[in-house]
Amino acid sequence: MAKNRRLSVVVKGNAYGHGIQDIVPMLEDEGIDHFCVFSAQEAYEVFKVASKHCSIVIMGDMTDEAIEWAISEGIEFYVFDFNRLKKAYSIAKEKKKKALIHLEVETGMNRTGFDMNEYVELAEYLKEKDGFFRIIGLCTHFAGAESVSNYIRIKNQIKKFKKAQEILVSFGIKVELTHAACSAASLRYPQVRFDMVRIGILTYGFWPSQEVYIEYLTKKKTHKNPLERVISWKSFVMNIKKVKLGEYIGYGTSFQANENKTLALIPVGYETGFSRNLSNQGKVLIRGQTVPVVGIVNMNLCSVDITRIQNVKEGDEVVIIGKQGENEATVSSFSDMSNLLNYELLTRLPTDIPRQIVL
Repeated sequence: MAKNRRLSVVVKGNAYGHGIQDIVPMLEDEGIDHFCVFSAQEAYEVFKVASKHCSIVIMGDMTDEAIEWAISEGIEFYVFDFNRLKKAYSIAKEKKKKALIHLEVETGMNRTGFDMNEYVELAEYLKEKDGFFRIIGLCTHFAGAESVSNYIRIKNQIKKFKKAQEILVSFGIKVELTHAACSAASLRYPQVRFDMVRIGILTYGFWPSQEVYIEYLTKKKTHKNPLERVISWKSFVMNIKKVKLGEYIGYGTSFQANENKTLALIPVGYETGFSRNLSNQGKVLIRGQTVPVVGIVNMNLCSVDITRIQNVKEGDEVVIIGKQGENEATVSSFSDMSNLLNYELLTRLPTDIPRQIVL
């Protein structure tokens, strides 16, 4: 990290499933004082637990009431169209307080951001309303920096972003920070780290993609993963069930016992983020051994085959993600079995699953 470059940690999606209320104070203890979220609701969750000197940036969803709250409390937010810009101006004027904004420019993601043909109008508007805005950032987002297949597209985005900078500078628009790099872009395109980087998935010990991970190891000429996963997900054996040869297990006829079996019933299912796609495919750890899911994953329950494991009892720990003994169940293995991205599986973990900080 360059000496004057800021590090913003992305805590959207309930801090990628880890829990905003737990993760933000932990990150502050490590010196982080800048957080990015998607919505005003997430910003409020951060606001409740963060120190007052921290910067909070809303990158997406905001109602008019949320814009008013953000300006009142000094919360920063993205502006990517004239509707939001004009609303921010009217509220800032009424409250006699500057709106802290980041101008997002469209460079090829085709999602949110001011288009190239709007840059001049944007600059003229900002000049006219000078005094009502503090332009904290100029930013964009890259369309898939985690894959080499998007290389040309990313390169074109970089060119367009620099053009946007040039236009705004030519009008005398002063911007405090330029930022564009997410986790993948920070690793693969170091030239776009600019004044600040927005790091999400890497913060939690996961790679943006297997491709990025392999490329990193190759460049560094190492076999050691430098990241440490933060999260573990554990449950328990709720009940033990005996099933006879030839009987079907659970809903339908997707799994028929090929021998007398002993099952452990685990109180997790698709309602708690354990995908139905893991039916007859998923694996968990019990007594340090890997055991397979058998039958269809229910809303709140799944069955695993413990026929080959001795002395399993009700209440025994079940590791869904994490280590037990010498074995490990990883998020990436879940992704492979369920076709979910790391990001998707993590952010699907319900907020009401109890989180416990283990130091």
